[in-house]
Amino acid sequence: MTTKEKIKEEEFDKILLGLEETYKNLVKFKREKNSPIIVSQNGKIVELDPFEVPDSLTSENDANK
Repeated sequence: MTTKEKIKEEEFDKILLGLEETYKNLVKFKREKNSPIIVSQNGKIVELDPFEVPDSLTSENDANK
């Protein structure tokens, strides 16, 4: 693996960690406010109950609940 590829991979990992943290904060906030999470599924806008979505996007973190 070249240095350039290694740097790209490290940046990608940092972005994924940031997205994971943002998701956790969103779910926490929505649960505190008892507010639905609005998403698009198959081209339709739907509301999700914040208490029914996983705490994190990775199954590894879900096992630590």
